[in-house]
Amino acid sequence: MRTTQSLTILCFILTSLVGSQMARAQGCVAIRHFSSCVGTTLENNLLGAGDIQIGSNYRYFKSFRHFRGTEEEPDRVANETEVINHSHSWDFFLTYGITDRLYASITIPTVINTRSSLYEHGRDERHTTFSRGLADIRVGMGYWVFDPVKHQNGNLALGLGLKLPTGSYNASDIFYNVGPEGSPQVRPVDQSIQPGDGGFGITVDFQFYQKIAERFFAYGGGFYLINPRETNGTRTFRETLSPILANEAIIAVPDQFSLRAGVSHAFGANFSGSLGARYEGVPVKDLIGGNEGFRRPGNVLSIDPGIAFMKNNLGGILGAAQIDHIVVIGCISGCSRSS
Repeated sequence: MRTTQSLTILCFILTSLVGSQMARAQGCVAIRHFSSCVGTTLENNLLGAGDIQIGSNYRYFKSFRHFRGTEEEPDRVANETEVINHSHSWDFFLTYGITDRLYASITIPTVINTRSSLYEHGRDERHTTFSRGLADIRVGMGYWVFDPVKHQNGNLALGLGLKLPTGSYNASDIFYNVGPEGSPQVRPVDQSIQPGDGGFGITVDFQFYQKIAERFFAYGGGFYLINPRETNGTRTFRETLSPILANEAIIAVPDQFSLRAGVSHAFGANFSGSLGARYEGVPVKDLIGGNEGFRRPGNVLSIDPGIAFMKNNLGGILGAAQIDHIVVIGCISGCSRSS
């Protein structure tokens, strides 16, 4: 399996969000994009020494529902006062097999985000703010706990990485009806559409697979991002909305987590399908550092179905040339709702 000279995997993940819950409401968007999709095939998870895996993931996310604590506020949508976020993200990644158990990886994310609201533009007119560009790059290493040769039906990998503050955390746009005498004013966009968070972070992650029946495998993975920096110095202007929001004047640099698990099934030599779930969010308090500044703690649960196509000695996928020991992966996912 690991000695195959050329393998191309194209994984289409069409994700529909089915539920969400806020731990403490500070707005309508629980999280910013951070996690990338995890492969659901053994060829995706296992690399031999010197093997290179390259690929790209796309994810779309729309948020428009509001919660106060765990209770939804449906009147926001009914009254057309809801905040609407659209997020498009592309993750480009490369994984290198140092040995058949030890690997190194880098993920380079880019984003395009929009945010439509009333309250940020004087409450009488709806306008849209915009951000785009490079997000926070992630580098790391992982190790398969069990010998892949002796444990082909199941294995567990543990990883440790570093999240770099390469994305802009003070991206700005024009806000209307908020300047002197109601004039437009350039301000930082909302935390939920900032490409980066402004902090160096440490990531701990894992991934696993386990054969459960003939042609059926369980798979999963997840990470926790530890962000020691407390705030990044970017002003929110929330204190201009109400004096009681003075403690939310500066954007926080919060921790973040993601979990993903499901079952995959091989339909034949070239096709397989999967069905799973993704759970991700921002905790109320960080593991390291203080908890000052403005954050939106909460969580998002989504359905994660997919289909994969595999073919030996097939090139030209995603515009990349196929050479010996190269795996190309592409994933597409979309979320329909969030809070």
